[in-house]
Amino acid sequence: MVGCSGSIPGPDSPASCYLIEEQGFRLLLDLGNGALGPLQRHAPLTGIDAVCLSHLHADHCLDLCPLWVAQIYAPDGPRPRIPVSGPDGTPERMAQAYGFAEDPGMTGAFEFGTLQPGTRRIGPFEITLARMNHPVETYGFRVAAGGRVIAYSADTGPSDALVGLARDADLLLCEATFLDEPGQPANLHMSARQAAEHASRAGVGQLMLTHLALWHDRQRSQAEAAAAFPGPLVLATSGLAVDLG
Repeated sequence: MVGCSGSIPGPDSPASCYLIEEQGFRLLLDLGNGALGPLQRHAPLTGIDAVCLSHLHADHCLDLCPLWVAQIYAPDGPRPRIPVSGPDGTPERMAQAYGFAEDPGMTGAFEFGTLQPGTRRIGPFEITLARMNHPVETYGFRVAAGGRVIAYSADTGPSDALVGLARDADLLLCEATFLDEPGQPANLHMSARQAAEHASRAGVGQLMLTHLALWHDRQRSQAEAAAAFPGPLVLATSGLAVDLG
């Protein structure tokens, strides 16, 4: 868990970023603002093998900009390009973020690919993608390797697609931005209780609440989720490692 703070970086965590490792291959799910610094506690900048961006909101993609710097201005010269997969328009959006012309943009550092619903392989991982319930094109992930499965909601409101994506997963990383209160915006984010209900419907082994808004009480989020999910439940914290081996 590199970053788990919802919407903006917090004092104890950057925005969304998750490092998944298998057989020495390092895959990043999202690279939100503030994440590249603490990422280096867990992996060298020269050791990232692929990046997947769930969507193009800043708290999920913006630290691709400093990673471009690390790629282009490495002491020994430009590094080999890293595969970066994201929604349609990712190369243009990231070029705009840095103030580059869209062509060539960041293509000197990254080999861009486009995410679509379905299943693909990235390194040792079998990755299944589905559209989530968010105002921009957003993908949730099911990541399988070595007989284990991690599901990641990215940002989403209530979503039947997420239940299918997380079915019988060993671990579900699920956004829990809201508290269980009336008047929350529709089709944007979920509460911790809603995250727990999705986890229960999917039959996951363990639920980890993430994308936690820094202005909400974490213990209240945990209590609201625990009332709806009977299994192991933890709150994400920056630096937390989970071994599913």
